[in-house]
Amino acid sequence: MNQGAQGSAEARAAGSRAAERVRGEAVPARPGAAETARVRGEHTHSEPSMPRPRVVVQRSSVRGQILDALRRALVAGELAPGEVYSAPVLGERFGVSATPVREAMQQLALEGAVEVVPNRGFRVVERGARELAELAEVRALIEVPVLLRLARTVPPERWAGLRPLAESTVRAASSGCRATYAESDRAFHAAVLSLSGNQQLVHVAGELHRRAQWPLVGPQPARGRVDLIADAAEHTALLDALIARDMEAVRTLLDDHFASAP
Repeated sequence: MNQGAQGSAEARAAGSRAAERVRGEAVPARPGAAETARVRGEHTHSEPSMPRPRVVVQRSSVRGQILDALRRALVAGELAPGEVYSAPVLGERFGVSATPVREAMQQLALEGAVEVVPNRGFRVVERGARELAELAEVRALIEVPVLLRLARTVPPERWAGLRPLAESTVRAASSGCRATYAESDRAFHAAVLSLSGNQQLVHVAGELHRRAQWPLVGPQPARGRVDLIADAAEHTALLDALIARDMEAVRTLLDDHFASAP
């Protein structure tokens, strides 16, 4: 009797819970579902949306633009070696506040292009022909062995795909603008080295290349339009040799190219 009554009570309780679900009344959810989603880092509709960091993005964009402009001015010789420039004055030149200019100049200081002068601003580093020759030697030690290896392994059609970049350096050289040529020159060399699949190599070589393009101090003759055109012509000649798999010509062109770098 007691067992029968107990069974009836359990059946009635189960029926009551089922009726509650049918009527839409609140029924406790299975434990662990929401917690599992949170542990996995999945989005739930109850989470508040994150506000867009508009100020940070805008500031970063301005800083990047100023950094690019300062690098071009540096290569073009508009920022003279040995001269001190303040962030407020440069900010007026570019039509921005001193803050993004100061941040950009601090990045250039990390790269070795300028040095901080307390309470005054930033002095453009003074470099001589010896430093330029040392940079060319280091670049050759890094890039030439890689390029010779790639010359034996990369198929001709991959080299042919770099033709537009080589032609871009020729057009940039024809403009006579040293800063414009410097950018296209780095882009070509980076594309060539990227065929190695080694991004660390591309980064290190690119930084050395950028440093080699900074102006020299003193009465050193600047590379004119004719010199830039001759340098760019070596790019197209190198591609022709690589496509033809002419290893002797490749080696000779590489030696000549780095001897006259940047």
